[in-house]
Amino acid sequence: MADLPNIPLEGSSGPESPKLEFVFEIEINFARYDSIPDMPSGAGRGFVYIDSGVVKGPKLNGIVLPGSGGDWAQFRPDDVLASDARYMIEAEDGTKILMHNRGFLWGREPDTLKRMQDWMFRDGPEVSFEEFYLRSSPMFETEKGPHEWLMRHVFVGIGRRRKDGNTIRYYALL
Repeated sequence: MADLPNIPLEGSSGPESPKLEFVFEIEINFARYDSIPDMPSGAGRGFVYIDSGVVKGPKLNGIVLPGSGGDWAQFRPDDVLASDARYMIEAEDGTKILMHNRGFLWGREPDTLKRMQDWMFRDGPEVSFEEFYLRSSPMFETEKGPHEWLMRHVFVGIGRRRKDGNTIRYYALL
């Protein structure tokens, strides 16, 4: 039987008492975007190129490698943006970590997403965090070693939108 990797998380959740532990925050900066606005399904597809990013936290630190990926978001007819992002993190020890992040962005009011697009692409007023839902659940791939614990846990992210990207705080479900 193989030795278990070092896992920097302690405790566990019970069926009646889930526990989360803060792992890291990632600030992602977008470079540019493309889109397929009106598909026969009624949805649209957007793509944002990842320009750069920083990973900071008690369990993981590093950078998002520039040009290593992007987000292929689907703009659904029900005003929900379904995110499907992939990009590479380089941990501070040089380890490469592929992050595949899926989630949802939707507005708490009928016009929120339109106002967010105006903010992002047409210099409209900022939309506050309380006005939208931005949540995600990543999965990771990495080599054997100090970060393989990322491939053994479920994570949830709570995000804030910025004009030039996203900031998402990630928590491990223990």
